[in-house]
Amino acid sequence: VFQNMQTTECDFTNGTEKVRLVQRYIYNRQQYLMFDSDVGLHVGFTPFGERCAKQANSDPVFMESRRTAVDWFCRHNYPIAAPFSVERR
Repeated sequence: VFQNMQTTECDFTNGTEKVRLVQRYIYNRQQYLMFDSDVGLHVGFTPFGERCAKQANSDPVFMESRRTAVDWFCRHNYPIAAPFSVERR
């Protein structure tokens, strides 16, 4: 049995003033590739991940989509997640 998964996290600091998007790509419990919106590039952690990062970083249309995901994914979903994470005490 093999496991291949991707996780996406939006980290909000001071509401939507500072937003960070982190996408992790994992195969068999080992992270091989990560995108961090603060860095703005994919980073590979294994030889396969380095090849994937090189391919993804060389595609300008794909990278523009990833860099703007902070706005169209994280900030768009903030009103949905805020009552469960921010206003709860």
